[in-house]
Amino acid sequence: MSDRPSVLFVCVHNAGRSQMAAGWLAALAGTAIEVRSAGTAPADQVNPVAVEAMREVGVDITAGHPKVLTDEAVQASDVVITMGCGDTCPIFPGTRYLDWVLDDPAGKGIEAVRPIRDEIRARVEKLVAELL
Repeated sequence: MSDRPSVLFVCVHNAGRSQMAAGWLAALAGTAIEVRSAGTAPADQVNPVAVEAMREVGVDITAGHPKVLTDEAVQASDVVITMGCGDTCPIFPGTRYLDWVLDDPAGKGIEAVRPIRDEIRARVEKLVAELL
């Protein structure tokens, strides 16, 4: 086990919001915080528009792959941040849960995804300040 705090970002498809959040956390916290992401119904690939939006600000999320949410991932995380997965996210005692209400970038163009990306960055910056 690690002494580093761990954060799990969860959205439905693990293709947009949670991938961008994981990318921001890795970029802003480096190795000080363990980063995970998952989805309740993972897509086949990360949203290409989310990849493009993050590339614009120098964050590469091309290595990300949508993963299915598991009880083990939730239990191994200190903080679980849900983004639109509703009641399908498992709840375990001792884990801190946050729900970030954010627009889903699925099917949107780059102009619509940029503000979502920027809102996620602002929330991740606050999270980093709290955890470190």
